[in-house]
Amino acid sequence: MSAPLKGKVALVAGATRGAGRGMAVELGAAGAIVYVTGRSTRTRRSEYDRPETIEDTADLVTEAGGQGVAVPTDHLDPAQVRALVDRIADEQGRLDVLVNDIWGGEKLFEWESPLWEHDLDNGLRLLRLAVETHAITSHHALPLMLRNPGGLVVEVTDGTADYNSGNYRVNFFYDLAKSSVLRMAFALGHELGPRGATAVALTPGWLRSEMMLDIYGVREDNWRDALERVPHFAISETPRYVGRAVAALAADPDVARWNGRSLSSGGLAREYGFTDLDGSRPDAWRYLVEVQDAGKPADTTGYR
Repeated sequence: MSAPLKGKVALVAGATRGAGRGMAVELGAAGAIVYVTGRSTRTRRSEYDRPETIEDTADLVTEAGGQGVAVPTDHLDPAQVRALVDRIADEQGRLDVLVNDIWGGEKLFEWESPLWEHDLDNGLRLLRLAVETHAITSHHALPLMLRNPGGLVVEVTDGTADYNSGNYRVNFFYDLAKSSVLRMAFALGHELGPRGATAVALTPGWLRSEMMLDIYGVREDNWRDALERVPHFAISETPRYVGRAVAALAADPDVARWNGRSLSSGGLAREYGFTDLDGSRPDAWRYLVEVQDAGKPADTTGYR
């Protein structure tokens, strides 16, 4: 089996579930050593109170062909992040890929609630979880990455720069958080590019995460049963799809061509030729503009 990332070391910050888990597993499938972090462990759950754990993610990484290492970490705590990076430095002596997928805001935002009506404490905590954590993690991790040329930082967000610049996303706090992450990648691109590393923003499409499947009352093996209620869910993708996007970027010797840019799983699938687990190539953001937002009936022909 091909292992283009054998000998490479990755940190997926926020790898308990969803896109983070998918990215960690696919980096492992490409042969990487993957440190996976989060606050949900087999002995303690975060406020999400869900069953997925970082230990489970690490096991999946190892089963895929890599080496998974679970490290419980609250990325709002600089001391914990510093200790995490020190551990990676002591054990591996390098860091080649940093994925900032920390989020934790699913229960904190109110759909289309204006700023003055939104719970302020929840909104401010959402910003801390979605923005401050990324800054803290990069601050401590990037000096280790820069010891060797060719490092990659992936800032995970929701929406492309083009889409988010012209569309209101959910509410003030959500919109600000996701746009801030896009700008982080742009700014890091300017700071890392001259130093031999690359930063990108990456968005999955409509993600069939564990939480999303639960919301629609389906499983991965029968997810299409949700289409009667939510027809446009037909364009959805597994977390492994965006994971394959990250693995493709990390294995690309010319990855610097993407520096500072906003990318999507569907767009990178066209570029690198990978598919989702079912062999399709969903292009959710193009579909969203051309079909869903245009008010057309659900039809994924030509979009997956």
